[in-house]
Amino acid sequence: MELTSKQRAQLRGIAAGEDTILIVGKDGVTENVIQEADNALEARELIKGRVLENSLLTAREAAEAIAPATRSEVVQVIGSKFVLYRQQPRKDKRKITLVKAAKPL
Repeated sequence: MELTSKQRAQLRGIAAGEDTILIVGKDGVTENVIQEADNALEARELIKGRVLENSLLTAREAAEAIAPATRSEVVQVIGSKFVLYRQQPRKDKRKITLVKAAKPL
């Protein structure tokens, strides 16, 4: 699912009030980090992560490595923080209702 700019803006607004729950350390993106991200996305749909200073990765590199492994989308990267989103497949389990995408002309 490709997010539109309006949907990204909506998710950025929601993420502003969220706590950072995923930390990428000096070992980088490990299987454990991917599993933690996957579990958090399953429970929350939207997560905020941070890359520690001693990591060899930038926040963008970490987010772009985690996103395909967790079937999520990178919403935002600012400084050492990043935001990931994965929509629940079942409508009745969704916690976030995205704005509708504009219809093509």
